Amino acid sequence: MPKNVYYRYNPETDNFERVYPSLRTRLLALGKTCGLALLFAVVIFIVVFYCFDSPTEANLKAENAKLRRQYSLLNKRLDNSMKILARIQERDDNFYRVMMQMEPMTSNQRLSGLENSNRYNELKRLNDAGLVASLSQNMDLLERQLYAQVQSFDQLRETMDLQEEKLAHIPSVLPLKNYSIAAGYGYRRDPVNGLSTLHEGLDFAAPAGTSIYATGDGVVSVAQRVPGYGNCIDIDHGYNYLSRYAHLKDLLVKEGDMVKRGQLIGRVGSTGKSIGPHLHYEVRFKDEAQNPVNYYFMDLNPDEYSEMLQMADNAGHIMD
Repeated sequence: MPKNVYYRYNPETDNFERVYPSLRTRLLALGKTCGLALLFAVVIFIVVFYCFDSPTEANLKAENAKLRRQYSLLNKRLDNSMKILARIQERDDNFYRVMMQMEPMTSNQRLSGLENSNRYNELKRLNDAGLVASLSQNMDLLERQLYAQVQSFDQLRETMDLQEEKLAHIPSVLPLKNYSIAAGYGYRRDPVNGLSTLHEGLDFAAPAGTSIYATGDGVVSVAQRVPGYGNCIDIDHGYNYLSRYAHLKDLLVKEGDMVKRGQLIGRVGSTGKSIGPHLHYEVRFKDEAQNPVNYYFMDLNPDEYSEMLQMADNAGHIMD
């Protein structure tokens, strides 16, 4: 673009003479041009810096997103492991240790060694501090509780070795071989009066005449017809345990008989308050009804036990 050229008439010379800008004017023009150029450069820099990623930044963001996805998957797996451990701890405290008449482990015993949080403060100063610290704390919690659980099982094993005779008396196997669960332990609707009542055992539906076996060593304390239960057998296992078998067709033992785990004691029937052939089975500890599904540890592997739990929870058709 051609520069603007200005002329001014000079009467003394009677000519038009070219007018040159002053130094001040030139400096102002130059400053204006430089200022506009600098402003434009700043705008371009801001747009590029905040709206576009460099190749390095793009790679870092992609890696960060991948790490977050991996963290999410690991955290889900960790949560599932914690839930499984919580069930093991509950079974340990409320069944195994009760069975062995041992005190449950305290929370201090299970969580000792986790009081020092200084290392987590250091982690919080790192990038993605919350994720790193949270995952580290949960991993430490899982490891500590697993270690405590191993110690608990070691204690139980030592106690069991000393109480081998006691284990033989605890009812800890299924009372029959072929069956389906009609009703589980807990509050269920009574088929006769229609009211919600506590069902104190499991109802095993089976054909009449199906063999029934003692679930632990003991002495037959009841072998007769009992109101509501029909033909009923109670086995006193000692150590505050009792098992009950109701609605039987045949009683194959008598009161005072010594029985061994797995011994044939009766056959399935529908006597007493019953709407069809089945075995009503109870386990009682200190005369309080227990959930029998917790007493099959000698008969079921973990998968079979999980299936048994699901069957018992979903079954609600009381037959007595």
